[in-house]
Amino acid sequence: MIILVTPRFSRTVKKILPKEKESLDQAVSVIIKSPEIGEIKKGDLSGTRVFKYRFLQQQMLLAYSVSLDQTKIVLMSYGTHEKFYRDLKKY
Repeated sequence: MIILVTPRFSRTVKKILPKEKESLDQAVSVIIKSPEIGEIKKGDLSGTRVFKYRFLQQQMLLAYSVSLDQTKIVLMSYGTHEKFYRDLKKY
């Protein structure tokens, strides 16, 4: 499985703390094992999946898309719910 990241995702990950990075890595490994685990979005965000998980009692969202043949996963965005979907639509 090939994992690709967008520039927005890599900029966001550069700013997070090491403990938060560990939890993000665990979430990505869960997605790699089961790409269908994320919630499929509709409308403007069709084709995008969002995986939700907890870090220090706060819900974190990880947006990604999977290729049709399920060989590539593109990590698109990461963050809390506040302004997450609005910023994701801009992408």
